Amino acid sequence: MMPDEGATVRRRKDDHLDLCIQGDVAFKTRSTLLSQVDLIHDALPEISFDQVDSSVEIMGRRLSAPILVAAMTGGTRRAQRINRDLARAAQQLGLGLGFGSQRVQLLNGNTLGFQVRDLAPDILVLGNIGIVQARGASTDQLEEMLALSGADALCVHLNPAMELVQRGGDRDFRGGLDTLARLRESLSMPLVVKETGCGLSRSVGQRLSDLGMQWVDVSGAGGTSWVGVETLCNPGASSPGPAFWDWGIPTAASLLQLDGLPLRKIATGGVYNGLDAARALALGASAVGIARPLLVAQNSGGAEGVQHRLELMISELRMAMLLTGCKTVRDLASQPLVLGAELAAWAPPRSQISSRIQGMRRGP
Repeated sequence: MMPDEGATVRRRKDDHLDLCIQGDVAFKTRSTLLSQVDLIHDALPEISFDQVDSSVEIMGRRLSAPILVAAMTGGTRRAQRINRDLARAAQQLGLGLGFGSQRVQLLNGNTLGFQVRDLAPDILVLGNIGIVQARGASTDQLEEMLALSGADALCVHLNPAMELVQRGGDRDFRGGLDTLARLRESLSMPLVVKETGCGLSRSVGQRLSDLGMQWVDVSGAGGTSWVGVETLCNPGASSPGPAFWDWGIPTAASLLQLDGLPLRKIATGGVYNGLDAARALALGASAVGIARPLLVAQNSGGAEGVQHRLELMISELRMAMLLTGCKTVRDLASQPLVLGAELAAWAPPRSQISSRIQGMRRGP
């Protein structure tokens, strides 16, 4: 690596945090399309709220609800404070936590922000590295990175749009499938292939399925635009960022695109509340991830602020479950749906979910 590459990465991470907390980094015109999923109200659910069981098992860990504190940051002192607050809240509530990119740890052994097991011994922890960095690392190097951070699984993130806008970002994305195939065979822990705010198409899902991948995170469009973040980091008339700010497949559309493939799906990207979570779960997600709202909550209220935000989300999810007559999270995946026309247009031919669609909503 270049002598100052680690410092450059650390500065960029702190810039990202400032923009995500204070900046206007949402998609401008594109939504997640989760609002185009209508769950059908059950006025006679015949269950009590106390009977609603939101717990799930994800990658060998039991979670009180199918909610992950999604990947945000790591590698700086500021990131360490944030991740430790996030970990405290996740441990208190029995949820999962994803690290931001561990590139700086892989480059120079910097573990700031990636050690939380002293605070959160029981939670699901997901490590994180970019596909280009994974391509250049041996499996042993990645195993050591994960061991030092106490991770249960490795997320390999795909972010070509973000990299192409980033000054000095990656430009060569060859060898991704070979890298994933190698890790699929040699890594000793679960592997999650995730996007970074632009979603996964059916074609990509099929290729991942053909490799034997089991877990993906669709990380769809409609929440934070990471192209937008990089555009604001590097403004200028010559930047392609403004043209691609809204690039990507909406989160709900990506879930539909992957319908019927033998993949377990995590839905991140603009999942802001428990009703959004219920909609994503009804579209076939096994869990959802939430990021930016928790970063904002941590900035204003520390670990307690994060915990309060997550408690509300869990309560909203359980309320949506009761109001659709669902005792368990699995029940949501068999509920009848009404979809908006814009979302339904993303469904692949002969979609398995089509048998559950009770109607088509016109208009927004």
